[in-house]
Amino acid sequence: MDIEEIARLYEQMLTIRRFEEESARLYTERKIGGFLHLYIGQEAVAVGAISALDLKKDYVISAYRCHGHYIACGGNLAAGFAELLGKDTGCARGRGGSMHFFDVQNHYYGGWAIVGAHVPVAAGMAFALKYKKTDGVVVCFIGDGAVNIGPFHEGLSLAALWKLPLVVLIENNYYSMGTPLHKTAPVEDLSIRALGYPVARDTVDGFDVFEVRAVVSKAVERAREKKQTTLIDVKCYRYRGHSMADPGTYRTREEIEEAKKKDCIASVENKLVSLGHHNLVKKIQEEVEQKIQKSLKEAEEAPFPKPETVADFVYV
Repeated sequence: MDIEEIARLYEQMLTIRRFEEESARLYTERKIGGFLHLYIGQEAVAVGAISALDLKKDYVISAYRCHGHYIACGGNLAAGFAELLGKDTGCARGRGGSMHFFDVQNHYYGGWAIVGAHVPVAAGMAFALKYKKTDGVVVCFIGDGAVNIGPFHEGLSLAALWKLPLVVLIENNYYSMGTPLHKTAPVEDLSIRALGYPVARDTVDGFDVFEVRAVVSKAVERAREKKQTTLIDVKCYRYRGHSMADPGTYRTREEIEEAKKKDCIASVENKLVSLGHHNLVKKIQEEVEQKIQKSLKEAEEAPFPKPETVADFVYV
């Protein structure tokens, strides 16, 4: 992989990290209402996976920890901040909030708040691509808490039966909302669920953006050429609570600090520096900060939806 591509992955992950850090600040200032689920710590999963796609013909759908996927698909930062703030210029016109980012232009189809319920939606999208005789692929991100939900099994069963071009990534951060994995699943490798349908499966280190990219690239090629579904268990970790309302008392500080030693952004930064690109790292950091602050200012100055539009989009 060339330096330009490594730098691009680093820039994307850093942008997501800074977006989430500023979002946390806005929430503590009570400028964001409702829930806020941060992606801090898991940036390599979205960036690595989505970098393996061709978003001119492929599609992405995710659960409600969705800001990272939206940004990795090329989502507008100002529209993302505006959505969190409930502004009319938001990516869902201020109607969706943190859990329902959406970007049709960049083939990002949400942001779904019902746990596991978007797996059949992803299967339906993959069915449409196959029905139309395209070679497009759908990548669906779910959490580890979704693998015990009925729609997860229904969606994978249909994907296997109909041979759909679908890749399902379990962002396995080991805690679902707050219950450790060993209390919700009889096995640590969640990809074993693939054997029941059957579909292809794999497991990958979610701290390593290059490994995620490589594994997902193979799954996407399998889906594109053979119309075969893959289930991937991505081992990752969130540094914050399930949401901003979660103090995360079910984890020790020592456990969190141990996970941070493998930080996905720091590892790529160190790689670039070790290759003699310290100035490039500094330049990327400065450019990301400028983008974040400019987008944040634009969002904060944007108007709220007009009261008379409250019923807009309720019916098609």
